[in-house]
Amino acid sequence: MSRIGKKPVLLPKGVTATVEGKTVKVKGLKGELSVTLVEEIDASVDAHGVTLTPRKEMERAEQMWGLSRTLVNNLVQGVTNGFSTKLEIQGVGYRAAVQGKTLNLQLGFSHDVNYPIPPGIAIAAEKPTMLTISGIDKQLVGQVAAEIRGFRPPEPYKGKGVRYAGEYVRRKEGKKK
Repeated sequence: MSRIGKKPVLLPKGVTATVEGKTVKVKGLKGELSVTLVEEIDASVDAHGVTLTPRKEMERAEQMWGLSRTLVNNLVQGVTNGFSTKLEIQGVGYRAAVQGKTLNLQLGFSHDVNYPIPPGIAIAAEKPTMLTISGIDKQLVGQVAAEIRGFRPPEPYKGKGVRYAGEYVRRKEGKKK
């Protein structure tokens, strides 16, 4: 039995949820999101919120129960509060700037890296070396942050590169004479 899956997903004021077949749609102040559940999980909306139950006593149904509940909970959190991730840029001459719908990154390459900002995502450059990525879809916010970090991940010798805020980079010792 899943401890997470047993709990219903509570719906705050101003948030509505509907279930159409295997699709759960959640609508709130910040927008509307939906997720399609796997075949083994049933969803229903009642006074307590969205309740998910496994359809059969199968191992896969039990495995997907907690995951499905977490996905629906992420939808509810996204349309109420949204999600955000912070990135730090470290290195001499490394900087970022938002120009319209494009993120311009100077990461020590011979050319600037231009990253088109996907719809539903807002990127703010608080400082030239600090980015905040925000949106209502948790998966999309994490994916965009990972793609930006992937252009120049932090290297272990000098620590230069793009890293998540608060990320610890284990440093290596250089060559000895």
